[in-house]
Amino acid sequence: MKDTHTIEITVNGRVHEIEVESRRTLADVLRHDLAYTGTHLGCEHGICGACTVMLDGLPARSCLLFGVQADGCEVETVEGLESDGQLNPLQEAFSAHHGLQCGFCTPGFLMLATAFLREVSNPTDEEIREAMSSNLCRCTGYQGIIDAVRAAAGRNGAAAVEEMAAPEGSRSGVGSVSPLRDAGGHGQ
Repeated sequence: MKDTHTIEITVNGRVHEIEVESRRTLADVLRHDLAYTGTHLGCEHGICGACTVMLDGLPARSCLLFGVQADGCEVETVEGLESDGQLNPLQEAFSAHHGLQCGFCTPGFLMLATAFLREVSNPTDEEIREAMSSNLCRCTGYQGIIDAVRAAAGRNGAAAVEEMAAPEGSRSGVGSVSPLRDAGGHGQ
């Protein structure tokens, strides 16, 4: 007998009611149950950051959270960054500044950088490096990622960051760009 729970989760503004096993990770719920396959699984130990999504406006490693912990929460995935088929400024900057190579880590970096730029609209290179240091990339050497985040922050200043604003109805703003959250949903 499986231990299941019915949860309600809002992903990129769309409400889903779904029955999930208690032991199923949020990453698996997003990818396999709800078909948000942009969330990638790398290490499945919370180390690489490929699975980073936003949970109630804060970056979180979806491989470290159970789906049932997201009951009643707002989740943003990489699929929610584009609008009307158009890339957002950060996605455009990643492309223009070669902030990706194989692309496997890119969704996690995009979500982490989105949270960071919502909090810090005019960051220094050091602040960008510090914020992005928690995610791992095996291809790019990171400079393109730093350049892309800098370019997105500089593109029309606050207007570019405004385009990356949290979806209407988010329950909380960004309090920390730390991508790790404990089981209670609090930043570490």
